[in-house]
Amino acid sequence: MRITEAAKRLGMSPRMLRYREALGLLPPVREQGAHRRFGPDELAAVAQGVELEKQFDVSPAELAFALRVLSEPTVAAAVRDLGVRIGRIQVPRRALDFEKEKALRLLRPSGR
Repeated sequence: MRITEAAKRLGMSPRMLRYREALGLLPPVREQGAHRRFGPDELAAVAQGVELEKQFDVSPAELAFALRVLSEPTVAAAVRDLGVRIGRIQVPRRALDFEKEKALRLLRPSGR
C-alpha cells in the first residue's frame, strides 16, 4: 500500500511517516519508481516504534538517536563518557579498583 493508506491505518499523517523515514525509523524498502510501499512488516515496525515512544515517553527523534547509539560504537562510547561525567552512569567497579590500586602503588615510598 502507498503512504496515504499506511498513514491512515497507523492513525497518523503521511507527513509524520515521512518524518519517521527521514529519522531512519522505517525499514529501507522502496519500489522501483522510488515510491515507498508499506506491507505488514513495515506497518508493524512503525507501530512498534510508536509503542516504544509511548511506553518510554520519548519523541521519534529520541528513539532514532537511541537506535544510533546502539548501532554506532563511537556514538555509544561518547554517550557513555558523558553519562559517567555527569553522574548518570557509574564506572564499573573493577575499573575503579584498578585505578585505586595503581594510585596506592604510586603513593608508596619506593623503599618498600
